[in-house]
Amino acid sequence: MCRKKSVFIFFLFVGTWFTHSQNATITGIVLDENNVPLSDVNISSATSGTTTNPNGFYLLQVVADVENTITFSHVGHENIVLEDLILNTNETFEFNPVMKVDVIQIDGVEISPTGRKELEGIETLSPEVVRNIPGANEGVENVLKLLPGVSFNNELSTQYNVRGGSFEENLVYVNEIEVYRPFLIRSAQQEGLSFINSSMAKDIDFSAGGFQAKYGDKLSSVLDITYKIPTSFSLQADASLLGAGITLETLSKDKTLSNITGVRYRSNALFINSQQTQTNVRPIFLDAQTYFSYGISNKLELNFLGTLSLNDYQNRPLTRQTNFGTINEPRALVVFYEGQEDNRFTTALGALKADFKLNEKVNLKLITSVYHTIEEEFSDIIASYELAEVDNDLGSEDLGEPINSRGLGRQINRARNQLDALIFNISHRGKFKKGEKLVQWGLKYTHEDIRDQLREAEFIDSAGFFIRPPRPDFTNNQPEVPFTADIVPFESAQAVNFAQTDRISSFLQYGQHGKWGRHDIYFNLGVRGQFWTLRGEGFESNNQFFVSPRAQFAIKPDWQNDMLFRMAIGNYQQPPFYRELRDRNGNINPEVKAQKSWHFVLGNEYSFKLWGRPFNLHSEVYYKSLTDVNPFTLEDVRLRYAAANNAEAYAYGIDFRLNGTFVPGAESWISVGYLKTEENIEDRGYISRPTDQRLKFALLFQDYVPTVPDLKLYMNLVYQTGVPGGSPNYADPYEFQSRLRDYKRVDLGISYIFADKNKGLSKIGERKLKALSAGFEIFNLFNNQNSITNTWVRDIDSQRQFAVPNFLTARILNLTVSARF
Repeated sequence: MCRKKSVFIFFLFVGTWFTHSQNATITGIVLDENNVPLSDVNISSATSGTTTNPNGFYLLQVVADVENTITFSHVGHENIVLEDLILNTNETFEFNPVMKVDVIQIDGVEISPTGRKELEGIETLSPEVVRNIPGANEGVENVLKLLPGVSFNNELSTQYNVRGGSFEENLVYVNEIEVYRPFLIRSAQQEGLSFINSSMAKDIDFSAGGFQAKYGDKLSSVLDITYKIPTSFSLQADASLLGAGITLETLSKDKTLSNITGVRYRSNALFINSQQTQTNVRPIFLDAQTYFSYGISNKLELNFLGTLSLNDYQNRPLTRQTNFGTINEPRALVVFYEGQEDNRFTTALGALKADFKLNEKVNLKLITSVYHTIEEEFSDIIASYELAEVDNDLGSEDLGEPINSRGLGRQINRARNQLDALIFNISHRGKFKKGEKLVQWGLKYTHEDIRDQLREAEFIDSAGFFIRPPRPDFTNNQPEVPFTADIVPFESAQAVNFAQTDRISSFLQYGQHGKWGRHDIYFNLGVRGQFWTLRGEGFESNNQFFVSPRAQFAIKPDWQNDMLFRMAIGNYQQPPFYRELRDRNGNINPEVKAQKSWHFVLGNEYSFKLWGRPFNLHSEVYYKSLTDVNPFTLEDVRLRYAAANNAEAYAYGIDFRLNGTFVPGAESWISVGYLKTEENIEDRGYISRPTDQRLKFALLFQDYVPTVPDLKLYMNLVYQTGVPGGSPNYADPYEFQSRLRDYKRVDLGISYIFADKNKGLSKIGERKLKALSAGFEIFNLFNNQNSITNTWVRDIDSQRQFAVPNFLTARILNLTVSARF
């Protein structure tokens, strides 16, 4: 009762907080008709002004969350005026105007910074929000999981499901360069850092389906990240109990060469030690990224992205006790461990991009990249377990302790897995823009070379005898009848695979803005094609060719209410990557084909003002029809495919997101989504897929104290109904459709800003301190017990198997500090 009262008083307190003004930034390069940068151009708003430097560059601070009018003026050129420009707090909007001589330009140009993306069905996230919102795995994915249609059930993982798809159905780009994740990771606590360094991000765009042809061949979503191009020197340092990071931005004197570099360190020990398994753990996650941009001329620019990451996860589990069951029949699983895990994942990426502006209409790009990963998974874990009843006598001295053992056993897990993967890409992308018409095209070649050794086994020893795999070739009548054959593992996989894949893909799309009577319309028509060939040792080569047409249409009616309607339809085909070719025994099936999906999406966006501040209500209804589906099972974050196109599936749902400045100067949103996805394996009927999340509610909330505006609050809340909990090994999934418990979690962060651009700044050495803040975070504020999977344990008396939940992290306190020079 006291806890409920305290929570009520707390939210009553934060609900009375008020407001103060916040800023946003507009930046870019001003050009003349010959695409030559213009210096000394005056840029002014109602509250501030600036001029362009000799390279035509400018940066202007404006008031956020209100309508702004920006005027560009220069002697001998006509003015350019941006009217009704509304930017979110801390948003950076890039605008590169071309000023014409002796030509009358439109007196006012109404601009919405994300307008084009709204027409295309792209969600735009603020990098500042991403950096501020607390989460067990801070970064872009932490905020993505607060969007409708995006689901997850493990706070330590950076992976996510979108509208019923698997983790491997999501495209991720950084500055138009496709990035990859490690292959062998099976547990979220092994993941560590996301590939994306949010401190380096400038733009974050996301589409949950129905995306354009230019984005690639995956079934579910696309995440498109743009890293910053620095405009001045900056040094950002962040530290917490979970790790530390440094981000350095530099710019040459002639402003032709810029670089942003980020180095991060993280340890998940704080979270792992909060779980029920007591362990000696030493997880080390290191990451270094750098992005260079060199302007050779006004027409040619070179960019380089380099990354290196190391995940070193060493774990020696000791003991575990998990209480489960009901009030009337409480049970406990007690485990004593021997052995250890020693896993290491080392990945590197190098990419070079040339951007050539042939003229004001044509832009050509050449992109090449090499990705290399070396992964080792070595483990020997012996788990001796006891399944027992729990003493629930309130007067007993042993209340809550296990009594009356119902099962004794031992489980031995051994793994010697090694993988070496090399992926090479070279692509050309181009676009031709004339007025409101835009043609884009691309051609890409990819070579994948995978060398994999899989050796893992699980032995189960119960009451002194080994349990055989429940397959027809094993007649298991122990202990009544002795079994004299060799001891074999209950589950095992042994394979050595060498596989090479060559892919040639291309796309062509045409987009246009126009008028339909008094209404604004936009449409995009595109098509993708891919031919891929698989070859290797021990299997016959195979190839496949497919074509994927896609279309988007949007209309903004000339109504008094500001509304936008979108429609998208398209075919999305995902050719198998290496893990999708490998079956549960580790063998490659070269006959696996591309999975196919048709997307049908209808969306609406309603912009309005509430309390004098801008709000947006996004809504989408969708349906996906999938064929040639490759079924998978999900254990923690490990996907294991059937390596067969023997299923069909569907997914449908509806998503809502209301975002705006509930508190002036602080963007917040509420998300609600409903999803249903089922699959039919070998015509046996439809059952729920492992990602059948159903209902989701999420809240992202930012606030501050009106009398102390530098005291900030950040909160995210997630509620999701449980997904199917999987089935025991070798069991028929049609007989096991029980669900995990609902996922409920609240993370809270409070920080105080000691210095920023609005407060007095001090010097440390030769550098001025631009920002300084410190605070604390409480993860899993209400200490909810969420579970990720079940451990299946056998009762020796009844031979029943019990699903023992594997609980996730408990309540954790984290301290943070951040400084920028």
